[in-house]
Amino acid sequence: MRNTYLIKMTNKKEKCGRDKKMQGRLSVWLVKHGLVHRSLGFDYQGIETLQIKPEDWHSIAVILYVYGYNYLRSQCAYDVAPGGLLASVYHLTRIEYGVDQPKEVCIKVFAPRSNPRIPSVFWVWKSLDFQERESYDMLGISYENHPRLKHILMPESWIGWPLCKDYIAPNFYEIQDAH
Repeated sequence: MRNTYLIKMTNKKEKCGRDKKMQGRLSVWLVKHGLVHRSLGFDYQGIETLQIKPEDWHSIAVILYVYGYNYLRSQCAYDVAPGGLLASVYHLTRIEYGVDQPKEVCIKVFAPRSNPRIPSVFWVWKSLDFQERESYDMLGISYENHPRLKHILMPESWIGWPLCKDYIAPNFYEIQDAH
């Protein structure tokens, strides 16, 4: 019994050590300031990846901008699994004068397919205009408070979200002139 207890305690210590290694500088800073998030570790390039709840995303985005993440490299979205969550991904960079290797962070905001609503951070990074519209057009994620959230790639009459894994393609194809 005592040996089992020691093994469990050792495993707990190992897990805590691993969790600390998975937390990057930004995650530690967010914890220190009481901001709710989940560290997802690092990608293959060593860029810290964080998960933020949709209801917390706008306020954390403003904080990240003020903290120095003043450049949005890209935004994309993907379908996690058929019938599952949808994800909106933001790649932020901290541009500073005289710094050769700027700090980067990847933020993932997951939304349920039944009500895929995420606050738009267009007013923080204006370059998000077309990117959030494309994510809306392809996956149906509604970015709340986006000034021009409408179709950008598909015709206004299009029904459905083509990049969702459970999307069923229509049974027709538009014939186009070859010349």
